[in-house]
Amino acid sequence: MAKNKKPLPILENITITDLAAEGKAIAKVNDIVVFVPFVVPGDVVDLQVTRKKSSFMEARPIHFHSYSEQRIEAVCEHFGICGGCKWQILPYAEQIRYKQKQVVDNLTRIGKIELPEVSPIIGSSKTEFYRNKLEFTFSNKRWRTYEEIAEGKEFDTMNAVGFHIPGQFDKVLDIDKCWLQDDISNKIRNEVRQYALEHELTFFNLRSQEGFLRTMIVRTTSTGELMIIMVFFHEDTEVQNALLKHIADKFPEITSLLYIINSKANDTITDQEVIVYKGNECIYEEMEGLKFKIGPKSFYQTNSEQAYELYKVTRNFAQLTGNELVYDLYTGTGTIANFIAHQAKQVIGIEYVPEAIEDALINSKLNNIDNTLFYSGDMKDILNAAFIEKHGKPEVIITDPPRAGMHEDVINAILFADPKRIVYVSCNPATQARDLNLLDGNYKVTAIQPVDMFPHTHHVENVVLLERK
Repeated sequence: MAKNKKPLPILENITITDLAAEGKAIAKVNDIVVFVPFVVPGDVVDLQVTRKKSSFMEARPIHFHSYSEQRIEAVCEHFGICGGCKWQILPYAEQIRYKQKQVVDNLTRIGKIELPEVSPIIGSSKTEFYRNKLEFTFSNKRWRTYEEIAEGKEFDTMNAVGFHIPGQFDKVLDIDKCWLQDDISNKIRNEVRQYALEHELTFFNLRSQEGFLRTMIVRTTSTGELMIIMVFFHEDTEVQNALLKHIADKFPEITSLLYIINSKANDTITDQEVIVYKGNECIYEEMEGLKFKIGPKSFYQTNSEQAYELYKVTRNFAQLTGNELVYDLYTGTGTIANFIAHQAKQVIGIEYVPEAIEDALINSKLNNIDNTLFYSGDMKDILNAAFIEKHGKPEVIITDPPRAGMHEDVINAILFADPKRIVYVSCNPATQARDLNLLDGNYKVTAIQPVDMFPHTHHVENVVLLERK
């Protein structure tokens, strides 16, 4: 007979003391750290423990005795349930102060190397409606809040379109208004939901893999172009065309209306055929007079304005005179490579995703740039001694790896290439710090510039300049 689980305790009158990783805050109870979401330092709360280990606990707030003087009102009605924008109850000045602290803490604690003073973080001019891409999920398993369950609230439908609940892969929070993307995104999503409910279209069941409507992706640009990608689980020509026609008629400002039939077990679309229903197959972003093609599968920094700030820092750190050979590692669609090409002798970009390299080549051609080369494949396999000997040792290496940082083989190849300068762009200061430690024998960190790309979240980009010792 299975043992009854011991109920997890309620902790009373606990003061929140600091912010931690993943957007959570910290309290200490009997010298044990407790991680708590949706609170800020200075809040005094009762906590329901949700996970208990010997060295730490996780908990959720169930009652506030007093609110921190730092706390402000959340602008979004979905705050506290949706997994995004966890810091919106902090003034923006405090958000970026904590992000600056996060960068300093990671580089000093993990890097353990000599560092210059960290430059003040570059904040975002927009703290709302700053994203150019969002993906919404259709589900017949609407998430009910603790309050709704306690009240026994009944819903006319359990269909929802919105965001996944963290840790609940098959549950989706029905979103009325998201403050992350231009309001056209809200209007289109809500209209599609209304049409689907009125016409009894089936929403996807992630567990049983059944249903018609699967996901919807909205992409916007600073130039005013608008792309909608509807993803259906199976083909139903009459039904899908009726929905697509309704979207096109209702929103004539859409410049690219596409759809995908994805019958796989996962939501990724990189290996799926994209069909144009109306308009263009792509949209275009502009930056400093350059045009960048964005297709349905393209990667582009999701905060266009701050991407420009990030790339300007990267270019300034590179200190290009027009005579340098530059390697751009993890080049993606070649945005940085093409952005700096006019200031370099040649730029060679390397990227794992073949479709991204196709976009990079198109972007060079689109902007009449003829001094770029692009290669597709695993970085640790391509960037080796033979590659460097063939193309020449670069004066500058720019590297912008994924959150996991760089493979040790890539770091060894960089050391073999022996550039004068390395510009390391990172979305994860912790793995960046680890890699800086491995480069420390040959390179000295001479400049550090954090950039906030994602207001109301704990995420921060950081650019580091290393110069050969």
